[in-house]
Amino acid sequence: MTATKPSTPGVRRPVDLARRHGLSAQAVRNYERDGVLPPAPRSPTGYRRFTEVHAKALSAYLALIAGHGYAAGGDIMRAVNRGEIDTALRTIDHSHVLLQRDRETLDAVEAAVATLTGSKRPPQSRKAVPISVLAHQLGVRPATLRKWEQAGILRPARDPTTGYRVYSPDDVRDAELAHLLRRGGYRLDHITDVLRRVREAGGAEPLAASLRQWREQLTARGRAMLTGAARLAEYIGG
Repeated sequence: MTATKPSTPGVRRPVDLARRHGLSAQAVRNYERDGVLPPAPRSPTGYRRFTEVHAKALSAYLALIAGHGYAAGGDIMRAVNRGEIDTALRTIDHSHVLLQRDRETLDAVEAAVATLTGSKRPPQSRKAVPISVLAHQLGVRPATLRKWEQAGILRPARDPTTGYRVYSPDDVRDAELAHLLRRGGYRLDHITDVLRRVREAGGAEPLAASLRQWREQLTARGRAMLTGAARLAEYIGG
């Protein structure tokens, strides 16, 4: 009786890798084509022959996507597959910097919203005011308010008759928030991002309701980065 020749151990078809992650076989082929998986050797008939190395690479790539996004995840894997570990680590470092910036922005928004929603303004402060009055209220120079306007922090209207700047109650709120954040050492571009979020939420009080979800998203992103790092280390270590 002639024994059947066993198949090469550890060799997988594209569909074998795909099923494990709920992907299509074509997606796995595309990942190899795009360089996020290392080149797969071909059988004598031209079929791709994936191994456990490719399975680890695919697992690492999908985990990296969750934490770093498609573009950065692809850049990391391509750099690793070229043997450029330092390049991959720099991309990872950049993602962590962005996450830290988002955390700082959230911290700033939470602190500013707590201050604004906890303060009670006198009725007269709810009127539109000229630049001189607002500057006096904040204890800054008018030139500072004009600089904030150039940075996109403030967006005052103009008096149709005189052409002078007029700050609405919402502008006053934004100026107070900006002043608070500047005293805390935040950069102008950072403050612009904070105020953009306040405006998109329709004000400080509606924004407060969405802060918990925002923080949960950042936490999930941070945990996904940890998982991605573990899977990548397993792939690099063989």
